[in-house]
Amino acid sequence: MELVVGRVAKSHGVKGEIVVEVRTDEPDERFALGAVLHARRPRETVTHDYTVEAAREHSGRLLLRLHGVSDRATADALRGTLFVVDSNELEASDDPDEFYDHELEGLRAVHVDGTEIGTVREVLHTGAGELLAIRTSGDASREVLVPFVTAIVPTVSIADGLVTVDPPAGLLDPDFEPADDGPDEAAGGE
Repeated sequence: MELVVGRVAKSHGVKGEIVVEVRTDEPDERFALGAVLHARRPRETVTHDYTVEAAREHSGRLLLRLHGVSDRATADALRGTLFVVDSNELEASDDPDEFYDHELEGLRAVHVDGTEIGTVREVLHTGAGELLAIRTSGDASREVLVPFVTAIVPTVSIADGLVTVDPPAGLLDPDFEPADDGPDEAAGGE
């Protein structure tokens, strides 16, 4: 199984640099000078290898220069390209609270009270943190996004194929409305 470690967001400048959205905890290792990156277009299986010629941070983003990509047009053609690694190449983590995306995808999600929520479909990496995209059991077309933080996802058991979710009110129920406790005193109610 392959894992995405980065995605080409766009080109940068006129000399073929690309902006990479990093999706790995080890960017210094994955995108190091001389590293060979396996790249493929989304929904395609054929990969192409690129060697990193230069890597630098610029305004909080990773910029790469790849061997064979020397102008803006070639860099623009890479937009959306995914950099992937084979999960068999990864070392097991010593941290019991650290998981690879592929380990979480497919796990059953249950509420802390034991109620079935659904199945983890995908792990989304956002600027605000990771989210579990859970396809609900009751309606296969419905999906909920759950922040992957200990306060909301207190336990993960890869061995049991299970994540436990302790959601705040309204997170899982889009129709949730807080109870009306009467007139708002600040609005002039008596």
